[in-house]
Amino acid sequence: MGSEGRGWNGAGDGARGGEEKPTTTAAVAAGAPADVPTSAASVDISLPLPEMTPHIIGLCKGSVKGWSSLDSSCFSIETVSGGITNLLLKVSVKEETGNEFSVTVRLYGPNTDLVIDRKRELQAIPYLSAAGFGARLLGIFENGVVQSFIHARTLSPADMREPRIAAEIAKELHRFHQVDIPGSKEPQLWNDIFKFLKKASALKFEDNEKRKRYETISFREIQDEVKELKDLSDLLRAPVVFAHNDLLSGNLMLNDSEGKLYFIDFEYGSYSYRGYDIANHFNEYAGFDCDYNMYPDKDAQYHFFRNYMQPDRPSEAQDLEALYVETNTFRLASHIYWALWALIQAKVSPIDFDYLGYFFQRYGEYKKQRESCFSLAQSFLSELRNG
Repeated sequence: MGSEGRGWNGAGDGARGGEEKPTTTAAVAAGAPADVPTSAASVDISLPLPEMTPHIIGLCKGSVKGWSSLDSSCFSIETVSGGITNLLLKVSVKEETGNEFSVTVRLYGPNTDLVIDRKRELQAIPYLSAAGFGARLLGIFENGVVQSFIHARTLSPADMREPRIAAEIAKELHRFHQVDIPGSKEPQLWNDIFKFLKKASALKFEDNEKRKRYETISFREIQDEVKELKDLSDLLRAPVVFAHNDLLSGNLMLNDSEGKLYFIDFEYGSYSYRGYDIANHFNEYAGFDCDYNMYPDKDAQYHFFRNYMQPDRPSEAQDLEALYVETNTFRLASHIYWALWALIQAKVSPIDFDYLGYFFQRYGEYKKQRESCFSLAQSFLSELRNG
């Protein structure tokens, strides 16, 4: 699924603005750097863009240095993108010098706290920003953030498969994995999957058709699969890194004139396994059509791995093979994660999308790839024990 699928499409709904609420620790203050302005203002996501405009302008005036005294007529706002996890707005100002400057305002979609840990995201953003990743954090409010504007184009799935760009993504991902985020370094992947499983297995659907499809799902089977996959992956002793966890084409941007690649949107970021982050990225080669035949073959994966490992040392055959096995084992975990995510979205998302269908698609792909991926890992571990 692309960013359009994992975002909240609010272009027609906009937001009802400016409701003042008591500041909540998780939404505003927790993890926020001391020098970034915070506000208890909330933007109610239900009214058209024109009605939300005064409140968005007010948030930007309080976040961007030098904008507080500007007249509201200096501002223009346009929708950049949206899906179920956020709505992105571009806010531009024509200053007295005649120069135009822009920032982005990201509004969280409804019920996204069920699948996104905002506290974890806010803790990570300043450190990732300091390392040169993503947009600079300018302000935080109750249900969103103000960030600098990135002048670049969003990649397509076909771009990601292009060898030159794949090499750059690999190098940048290696650098991303070196960022140290304070706090616990315990991997969160399986914790998150088990949380999703618990929520997904307790859903109630009023719609008869949805309920019938939902009732065909065996959560006992899924739980057994998750436990077996976790036990197998634990034997691989994959390195733990701070992972992006959602490196689809919509979260990759490229400034062609400067040759600068950007990673954006760290909503799902956490300490996790190196191979999971790479495998999740490879699964996104499937693109918006979910064509998993686009998953990279071994040669394409090795091209990515060599560029990923390049800063550390020359890529030795055993290192490449170990990363190959690690990645293709966690390939299964990625399908399970987003399948369970989709079930929760099927219940809470306001967007008209067949999330139940997406669950069956991802879980079906898990079952299709399970035997070959398990066999690959088991053979590799056997060789290690005997070698």
